[in-house]
Amino acid sequence: MNSPNVPAQVPAAKNVLSVLRYVASQGGPVGAAAIARDVDLPRSTTYHLLAALVDDGFVVHLPEERKYALGVTAHELGTGYSRQAPLQRIARFPLAQLVARTRRTAHLAVMHGREVIYVIEEQAKRQSSLVTDAGVRLPAHLTASGRAMLASMSAVQLAALYPGPEAFPTRYESGVHSVEALNELLGRIRDRGFSWEQDEVTDGFSSLAVPVLDRSGYAVASVTLTVANRPALSPAAAARNANEGIAPERTVHLEDLATQWLPEVRRCAAEISRRLRPSG
Repeated sequence: MNSPNVPAQVPAAKNVLSVLRYVASQGGPVGAAAIARDVDLPRSTTYHLLAALVDDGFVVHLPEERKYALGVTAHELGTGYSRQAPLQRIARFPLAQLVARTRRTAHLAVMHGREVIYVIEEQAKRQSSLVTDAGVRLPAHLTASGRAMLASMSAVQLAALYPGPEAFPTRYESGVHSVEALNELLGRIRDRGFSWEQDEVTDGFSSLAVPVLDRSGYAVASVTLTVANRPALSPAAAARNANEGIAPERTVHLEDLATQWLPEVRRCAAEISRRLRPSG
């Protein structure tokens, strides 16, 4: 059921965005009185909104000047867009070609903290919709996309991202749930040269992923191909099996997936990596 407070929250959200947009448009720090006047908000409301923005790092308060300016979080959002937008333009055609060759759904994802953000989804025509649509965020350690990028990180970087048990959300039953288990899994991924997950993000589907490397060898993204790992059943057959207690049969093993699909995933990731490098 929708909360009765939701409609009242929408104008508040718009006011926050208006304040943030105004601060971003100024040539330098600006005072709260000017913000309230130009955005047409009561002063008390303006101060409450600014306090919330300061708490989240979108705005910084300069007490000596009694003014406000953009904060680190706003900068991170801007630089995140500047990184992702060119990458999307560069990667969309190779990803579409990967889907055309394999007839399977493919994704391009980037890291943001301990999460992956899916920035492109190219869905195959006859494949079921997945939860990994463009814009979706998931814990990096649970996905093939995230694991491909985590495996390319140094021990120091991983320790900073995953200092202890608090870094692993307890609401997810699948996947690894400790630093030790994650390091062991990433070691196996490095040995094989690709990452994977089976039934961990979407039941009945497996994914293979390879990192996209910039000219310095840093993993800026990953290419993922997702395939069904169980036979397609009619709704009646699936219901009959469920009533009889017959578990869905996994018919595809990781080795079979890698043999059949990994060369195409690597080909796509290599092409995107090549496009990221300066010509010549």
